[in-house]
Amino acid sequence: MASPRAFTFKCSPSLAFSTKTLMDSKPRTLRSPFSCSTSGSPQREARLSDAVEGAITLQEWQGWGTTSPLPAMVTKIVEDLKALEKDIDAQMSFGGSGGKLQGDFKVQEDKKHRKTYQALGDSEQKLQFFAARQIACRLLGSRGYLCQKCWLPLEDCMCSNVTQSTLWHRMRFWLYMHPKDFLRQNNTGKLLWQVFGTEAATLCLFGISEHEEIMWNALKLAGKKNVWCLYPNKNAALKSVEDVFGQEPSPYLECTDTKTNEDGTLNFILIDGTWNNSVSIFSRLKDQATSVWGEADFPCISLATGVSAMHKLRPQPSWDRTCTAGAAIGLLSELQLLPEFSSFGFDKQAEALEDTLVILLEALTTRRVRMGRSITRKVRHMSGIC
Repeated sequence: MASPRAFTFKCSPSLAFSTKTLMDSKPRTLRSPFSCSTSGSPQREARLSDAVEGAITLQEWQGWGTTSPLPAMVTKIVEDLKALEKDIDAQMSFGGSGGKLQGDFKVQEDKKHRKTYQALGDSEQKLQFFAARQIACRLLGSRGYLCQKCWLPLEDCMCSNVTQSTLWHRMRFWLYMHPKDFLRQNNTGKLLWQVFGTEAATLCLFGISEHEEIMWNALKLAGKKNVWCLYPNKNAALKSVEDVFGQEPSPYLECTDTKTNEDGTLNFILIDGTWNNSVSIFSRLKDQATSVWGEADFPCISLATGVSAMHKLRPQPSWDRTCTAGAAIGLLSELQLLPEFSSFGFDKQAEALEDTLVILLEALTTRRVRMGRSITRKVRHMSGIC
């Protein structure tokens, strides 16, 4: 049987000096929240009344790449921000990495949200408040500035260059994303639903109860034997793609088990965040697994990945680490090598995702060049944490 091989990325010459791109630091104005255009970038100064008085609608929420209901706590925090703006007669403004609040409003809001956070009763409530506030601010700060589909500034929108592909119908990706990666321009997890659609690649935001409930309902239906996390868990015996799926005949290609009501879908969880944040996300996965299945042992798969083209753009702790999209490409590429899975077109699916990753790199690099920013970055020496 063919053993997994390291895969390589396509990368145009212009990407040789790619580096991490952050949102502009200049304040921005809220405009139409449903735009996707190549027009000029609007100024980043925010006033809630410019967009339905700051309300986040279901249409707007789902436009950012999710099919879930609008999270109740996100709605509540947006309402609180709107009320504070009126109470102190100070205008909201956003800027910098992640669409952070700025100016006098930030000072007052910071005092209020810290007081609210400290008054919460337990760690779960604090996590949910933290996650919802991060997401609410990023939603408001990105209106009229980022394309909802690709999360790039409107003048750098890459959507017209993306070619969609159909993921094998028995496979589903879950992008378990940290709130600080939500709407991040150089995030690569978003590429999965751009290419495969939101039903095949579903966003689950860490700490957002509505999202986590949807994911776990699906995982329970699939059954633990059909759930894996692509994560190098050093506290457990690592299994490769071949270790898990290389049996002939593969039990994962058998018909649905009607006795247990398991649907037979193969679910792969991609932890989408910094390596430091991934520890907390994986810990939460294990805690929930204990609650659902009675054991904390969460099945993980380690990939024989090659160096990701994103490495110079968003450096990893070590060269054997890869970006979120790179992990998905690696899984699809290694599955294609297995005889039992070779007829499902995983090579074409991996190629479509890889091409989109290159498009993202080109868009980010072009933006930095246009803005007169350096396209080189000193790689930090970071120890591997997981």
